[in-house]
Amino acid sequence: MPHTHASSDGVIELRESLRWRDVAAVAEGKRVILSAAALARVTAGDDRRRAIVASGDRVYGVTTGVGALSEVVVSREAQSALSHNILRSHAVGVGAPLPPVETRAIMVAAVNNFAHGRSGVRPVVVAQILDLLNAGCTPSVPRDGSVGYLTHMAHIALTLVGEGAAVLPGEDRETEGVAALARIGREPLCLEAKEGLSLVNGTPCATGMGALLLARLERWLDWADAIAALTFECLEGQDVIFRSESTTLRVRPGMELVAARMAKLLEGSVRIEAARGKRTQDALSLRTIPHLHGAVRDVWTNAADCVDRELASVTDNPALLDGADGPFAMSEAHAVSPDIGLAFDQLGVAIAELGMMSERRLDRMLNPLLSGLPAFLAGASGAESGFMIAQYTASALVSANRRDGLPASLDGGVTSALQEDMLCHATAAVMKAQAILDRTALILTIELLAAAQACDLVGCAEALAPRTRLIFEFVRSGVARYADDRPLAGDIAGMKARLGETPVATIVPE
Repeated sequence: MPHTHASSDGVIELRESLRWRDVAAVAEGKRVILSAAALARVTAGDDRRRAIVASGDRVYGVTTGVGALSEVVVSREAQSALSHNILRSHAVGVGAPLPPVETRAIMVAAVNNFAHGRSGVRPVVVAQILDLLNAGCTPSVPRDGSVGYLTHMAHIALTLVGEGAAVLPGEDRETEGVAALARIGREPLCLEAKEGLSLVNGTPCATGMGALLLARLERWLDWADAIAALTFECLEGQDVIFRSESTTLRVRPGMELVAARMAKLLEGSVRIEAARGKRTQDALSLRTIPHLHGAVRDVWTNAADCVDRELASVTDNPALLDGADGPFAMSEAHAVSPDIGLAFDQLGVAIAELGMMSERRLDRMLNPLLSGLPAFLAGASGAESGFMIAQYTASALVSANRRDGLPASLDGGVTSALQEDMLCHATAAVMKAQAILDRTALILTIELLAAAQACDLVGCAEALAPRTRLIFEFVRSGVARYADDRPLAGDIAGMKARLGETPVATIVPE
C-alpha cells in the first residue's frame, strides 16, 4: 500500500506515513488528511494510553514528572495539569518567529508521528493540528532556544489549548490562541495524561524543516548546474570532461548525472566547439564540476533517505506497545535523532563547498589574467569597478559558510541535571544547513549575473548553446546589463528571489 496518496484536488492523504516531499508540499500550502487506517491507529494508541493510565503503572511523563523529575510520582488527578504545564514550561523559545512555512513543516511532521499510533494522543488532538494546517492558521514559534525538539513544538501546542498566539491567513499581526481557534471554528483542548509530553516530544522539528530544506536545495542544485554551464561557456572550458568515457570510470551516480546534464546544457555551443583543444586542461573549479556538484547530490540523496526513514519511524518517548498482559509503555530514546543531525551536518558542509566552488568560478571570470575577459567585467575599466566588489561579497559569504560548517552534532551539552547529558542537536544541524543554503544561493546568483555580464561584454550570446542562451535570456528579462549606474545589491536580491521561485525546467526544456 502506498504511504501517501494525492487526490485529484491536490489533498495529500496520509496512509502509512508521509514522505519528505509530502511534508514540503503541505508546508507550502497543500491540504492534508488522515486515511481511515491512520485514524484507526491514532484511536488504538489512545486506547493503549487509557489502559496504561488505568493500570496505575509508573510511566515517564504520564504518572511521573519529566527530565530529572522522572522519579517524582504525579497523582491521577494532576495528570491533565501536568500535560498543560509541560507546554507552558517548555515554551521558552526566543528570537524572531519562524517563517510560517517552517512552522507548518514541523506541524505536519508531528501529525505524521502521531499517526503511527504509538504516542497515545486522542484523535481530537490530531484533528486540531490538521484544522490549523488546512485553515492556514500558523502558531507563532520563536526560532531559537532549542537543543533538540522541545521548544518549537511547545509553542505550537500552546495554540491547541487556546494559549500562545497564531497568525491567520492574509494577516500580519498575531492573534491570541483562543481567538485564533475561534476564527477557524475550533475550541481550546483540555489535554489528558501524556498528551502534553507527546506534543513536545519526537523529531518533527528537525524532520519537518529538513524536508523543506531538501525541497529548496533540490531546486538550487539544478540552478547550480545551469549557472556553472554558462560560466563554463564564458570561460571556454574544455568539454571533454563531460564525456561518458571519463565519467563512467568512477562509480558515482551524482557525478554521472551532473556530467550528463552539463553535456546537454552545452550541446550545440559554437563557443565551446571553437575552444576545443585551446588548453590541455582547465582549472579544477571547472574540471571538477561533475565531481563536486555530483557529490553534493549524493549527500542530498542520503539526507532525503534519512528524512524518509525518520518519517516512517516512531519518534516518541515513551512509546505505547501491546504486550501479552495488555498495553505497556516503553521508555527509550527515539525522540533523539543523531542520524538527522549527522546527515544535515554533512549536507551543510556539502552546500558550503558548492558555494566555495561557485565563488572560485566567479573569481576566474573577473581576473583578466585567467579569463581573457575585460577586467572585473567592467565596461570602462578604471572608471567602472564592474563586479570587483560583488566578488568580495561572495568571498564573505563563503567565509560565513565555512564557520557554519562546524558540526552541530559535536556540540554536546548537558541539560536537566545530568538526566539529558548527551545532545545531538539535529534541529540545529538543519537550521545551520538552511543558513548555509541561503548564502550559497546568493553566491550562485552573483556568479550567474557575472556570467551574463561576460556574455554581453564579449558579444557571445549568439554563440551560446541553445539551452544556455535561454538561461542568459532569463537573466536579461529581469536584470539589464550592469554599467555602474545602480547598486548591484538590488540586482542580486531580485535575481535570487526569481531563481528560488523558478525551476530550471520551466526555462530550459529537458
